[in-house]
Amino acid sequence: MQDFFSNIVANDWLRAAGGVLSLIVLAWMANIVTRRVFLEFVHKLMSRTRSTWDDRLFERRVFHQLASVAPALVVYIGIDWALSIGDSTSAAAVTLTSWENFLFAAATFVRRLSLAWVVIALTRAAGGLLDALNDIYSATYKEARNRPIKGYLQVISLFLYVATGIIVISIVAGRSPVLFLSGLGALTAVLMLVFRDTILSLVASVQIMSNDMIRIGDWIEMPQAHADGDVIDIALHTVKIQNWDKTISAIPTHKFISESFKNWRGMSESGGRRIKRSIYLDMNSVHFLSEDELARLSRFEFLHEYLGAKQKDLEIANARQMSGKGIKPDSRRLTNVGTFRAYVWHYLRGHPKIHQEMTLLVRQLQPGTQGLPLEIYCFSNDTDWANYEGLTADIFDHLISSLPEFGLDAFQEPAGRDLKILRASS
Repeated sequence: MQDFFSNIVANDWLRAAGGVLSLIVLAWMANIVTRRVFLEFVHKLMSRTRSTWDDRLFERRVFHQLASVAPALVVYIGIDWALSIGDSTSAAAVTLTSWENFLFAAATFVRRLSLAWVVIALTRAAGGLLDALNDIYSATYKEARNRPIKGYLQVISLFLYVATGIIVISIVAGRSPVLFLSGLGALTAVLMLVFRDTILSLVASVQIMSNDMIRIGDWIEMPQAHADGDVIDIALHTVKIQNWDKTISAIPTHKFISESFKNWRGMSESGGRRIKRSIYLDMNSVHFLSEDELARLSRFEFLHEYLGAKQKDLEIANARQMSGKGIKPDSRRLTNVGTFRAYVWHYLRGHPKIHQEMTLLVRQLQPGTQGLPLEIYCFSNDTDWANYEGLTADIFDHLISSLPEFGLDAFQEPAGRDLKILRASS
């Protein structure tokens, strides 16, 4: 039995396999210790603090990435011991057997992989730290809504990962990073083509932030991208918009520089939202007001003073004699549509939900085949969408219902009911 174990120890291959297996067990134990002891300790420690910034670091798995460094360091330090070799840096100065050369090469390769893993883990921890900084900034500072830093942090993260890629390649290849950087000059055109969208988005992000073009929460309308809703995220490459139908549109950031879009922020900040809608009047119902109609309309609160002042003006304008018998003077008279227009103006001017410091117009548009458009142009003092639509509906409900009082009819194209009435009358 003793001879059997002696042969095992003497066998280089079995000795190396046993050492590697032992190193794997040590690395696994280091991983268990860091994740079950270190992370649990950090989590309990952070849960006792009142600040939230440390919670953001834990949520972004910064400490998890740092914990993954431990097994890589164990492998990096213990590979020479596992393979029972000396310092691999002095291998070139000593005459070695083919098996020893293989062990030194394997140890060197494993050491490089371990070091590369450490660099990657640290980079991922740094990326998590940048994400945590964005979370802390967004939750702590009021300026975060108007001045998000997510795009800038993503630029830093991009350069960080590019540098990490170069360093990892140089570590695995056993060459200086300067050699790879010097070779990038010839690949500039290729890199410009590959990272075209990233470069455009980087420039666009800087312009968007510096010119304050969009903010999180802005209502953005971009018809060419079928986007109409609120901005919910501004990143380096994309801007996410939640449309009114609750779908999400992801638009490349550089599109907001190269293409046109509408930002409704000015409307929200002004405190007034425009109402621009027309009532189409049947021109056959337009006529001069009779004395009875004038007397009846004078009872309206909005029209009492208006009609009184207008009648006085018309009496003065019409009080002139025409030379020659049988010539009828061209007298001025009040019309029902003009009186209705004055009624609408006074109604809106006294409405508590109409912004009185902004433009208020009641005007006639070009008559056409659909009648005479009477356009109401004003601003509500409530910019909320639901309240705005409710106010607009209430106003036009009232105005359309008031048309018969002025002897006016709303125009609409003939429908089935109209055709039935015509057929019955014929």
